[in-house]
Amino acid sequence: MSYTILIVEDNRNNCTLLGDILSFHGYEIAVASDGSEGVALARTLMPDLILMDIQMPNMDGMTAGAILKGDPATSRLKIIALTSFAMRGDKEKFIAAGFDGYLSKPISTRELPELVKKWLESKE
Repeated sequence: MSYTILIVEDNRNNCTLLGDILSFHGYEIAVASDGSEGVALARTLMPDLILMDIQMPNMDGMTAGAILKGDPATSRLKIIALTSFAMRGDKEKFIAAGFDGYLSKPISTRELPELVKKWLESKE
């Protein structure tokens, strides 16, 4: 079974890196460049996992995540917060906001496939 992962990220280089790694590991990839596009695409695709950047223009990841988690149609989507501004207590803050996990940038290209597999397995 092929899983679909939605990457919501405004940085093209990060999108390319994440997409290339995950595609190599057999995942179907969709990309949105900001939170509002991510919400729309998530509602259409109903992906197995969303990697959501927190700091984006137009609509940030916290707002997009809250919209998706607050909508009964998308509330069960698994959303992982991505941030480059890792601070003590961030993981707890994102989990309390409804995210299912947290990943700080720079992302370890070796760890990413393992983490994605773990998050996907915890969905089942």
